[in-house]
Amino acid sequence: MCITGKTACMPVRPEAFSEKKGIKPVVGDDVEFAVLDEAAGEGSIDEVLPRRNALIRPASANIDQALVVFAEASPQPNLNLLDRFLVMMEVRGIPAAICFNKADLTGKERQVDYCAIYEGAGYPVYQTSVRENVGIDAIRTFLRGKTTILAGPSGVGKSSLTNLIQPQAGMETGGVSEKIQRGRHTTRHAELFCVEDDTYLMDTPGFSSMYLEELEAETLKYYFPEFAREEAGCRFGADCVHIGEPVCGVKAAVADGRIAGSRYENYRLLYQELKGKRRY
Repeated sequence: MCITGKTACMPVRPEAFSEKKGIKPVVGDDVEFAVLDEAAGEGSIDEVLPRRNALIRPASANIDQALVVFAEASPQPNLNLLDRFLVMMEVRGIPAAICFNKADLTGKERQVDYCAIYEGAGYPVYQTSVRENVGIDAIRTFLRGKTTILAGPSGVGKSSLTNLIQPQAGMETGGVSEKIQRGRHTTRHAELFCVEDDTYLMDTPGFSSMYLEELEAETLKYYFPEFAREEAGCRFGADCVHIGEPVCGVKAAVADGRIAGSRYENYRLLYQELKGKRRY
């Protein structure tokens, strides 16, 4: 390790570091540290450098972009959960792309449907099969020169994708429970891997839920980027939240197929969830 660098170009557990100056280092932090035993690879962090951005879940920092991985099947993708994660990335100002893995398990029609939903919302969409080594070159190109967080539910192939891109990672992989069709947790902490010069990949534990308590219901619309281009058709302009108002450009776009119905329905559900939090 160098005296100033990331934590680090090797698997790192942030809990291995002690807190200093009230800041707990997280994976992806740039730090200054003293080498205690070069041969043993031991050091002591002196300072956590200012962060460009940070996520609470998974705990991470200085992320250039996110690759959100869901499976096309086994387990079936939960698009509500996917949209929640995309909203969180929008809130943090972190560009996101979507990878639908296990494309070998589905037909072309479903693949086209997923692309239409999310490319129509403005997100790059990649379809891969780690098992058949399909679509991996496009992922490598996407990653190049960036620090990318890899996130998604358990069992979708995040660790398998990490192993394929960086064989030295040696990440443990697991299958999907036949009973509940949910992935088994194999990654228990975030780890940062150096793929090539200036290219880092951060594998993270799978998640099965995500709450967005810090948002207000009225601001949620700003984190669905496809809504902005339709708001000129809203009678109440910037005051329209696209729920119960008459003459709403966003609702008209949903009816015409310019905005995916699943995206709008998930927006509506999230809006009601955020609206309801004020009661408690």
